[in-house]
Amino acid sequence: MIQKNSPLPIYYQLEEAIKEAIQNHELEPGEMTPSEREYTEKYEISRMTVRQAISNLVNEGYLYRQRGKGTFVAHKKIEQPLQGLTSFSEDMRSRGLEPSTRVISFTEVNADHDLAAKLEVEAGTPIFELKRVRLADQQPMAYEMLYISKDLALGLTKEIAVTSIYSYVETTFGLKIQHGRQVIEASIAQKKEAEMLEIAEGAPVLLIERISTLDTKKPLEVVRSVYRADRYKFTMNMERLS
Repeated sequence: MIQKNSPLPIYYQLEEAIKEAIQNHELEPGEMTPSEREYTEKYEISRMTVRQAISNLVNEGYLYRQRGKGTFVAHKKIEQPLQGLTSFSEDMRSRGLEPSTRVISFTEVNADHDLAAKLEVEAGTPIFELKRVRLADQQPMAYEMLYISKDLALGLTKEIAVTSIYSYVETTFGLKIQHGRQVIEASIAQKKEAEMLEIAEGAPVLLIERISTLDTKKPLEVVRSVYRADRYKFTMNMERLS
């Protein structure tokens, strides 16, 4: 209920009312919200006030607009802490989501100079290249291009690649994955990436390159991923340096 005599701005009260409707599942992810006119009539407030509240919620990621269609409830973003190294499958299961994988291609390629340096092999060395889409509850989350040394993943197949590579490597060969380094950049989806992630071309995405290393200091993999920025965000705890 909007309290017009409250010291809280009316647009803020409307924002909180819409957030509460989302939290109480009165508005579900992907569902269209009432129109500005409907909110105006329901609460007897100005359309400008409604527009401000809706715009604020769009900016905060609670809602999203589709040109010519309307305003919809956004899916809740998955928070991924930057501390700790886990696989995509492990991370999704810890959040109560069911991970799955759609393999696009699984081939053997020769390492170029950049990949060879990162994997610590000779340029031209045969390595596995895996392209796959990672999903959570059947929703595309990331498009991955994974490169791994053949000698560290002997027997790796397209069928195995549907599951967790980390689990396969650690269980099959007794290797221990200990360290990872990630670089994250903001970008926009190119045509191929947009197709894989089922988003609009030019939509915001996060580009991530990760190098995972074994306890022997040997690099295991290079993973170049494109994450949907509307479904994923990264968090980090920081302490002030003395």
